[in-house]
Amino acid sequence: MGDFSHRLKQARVSRGLSLHDIAGVTKISMVALEALERGDLSRLPGGIFSRAFVRSYALAVGLDPEQAVAEFLAERERSEHEASQAIAVPEVTADDREFLERQRKAARILRAVVIALGAALIVFVLWKVKLL
Repeated sequence: MGDFSHRLKQARVSRGLSLHDIAGVTKISMVALEALERGDLSRLPGGIFSRAFVRSYALAVGLDPEQAVAEFLAERERSEHEASQAIAVPEVTADDREFLERQRKAARILRAVVIALGAALIVFVLWKVKLL
């Protein structure tokens, strides 16, 4: 969340407030405040709670709460889009292709050996049955 979270922290520091001061005023946990300033969405609650945190934080440091929430939502959407792009496009390297080809070759060899052993076993059993 880079720019947005950096602006929040700058606003807090410029007012001479600590995170403890903000936590006391907003009743937001230190963990959530630190996550908000780092831009770590995984530590923030979902849904309307994160927007309420941003609104309360913005009020405490003298920023426009509605503008702060709008920027937060835009940053969160951009962050989620980037994360989904990173997950959706797996990279297959030449090493991966070589490894898969070796696995396929080994599977074909193993299949042939199992079939040959099965045939040999059937021949052996038939040979033993005829001798009895």
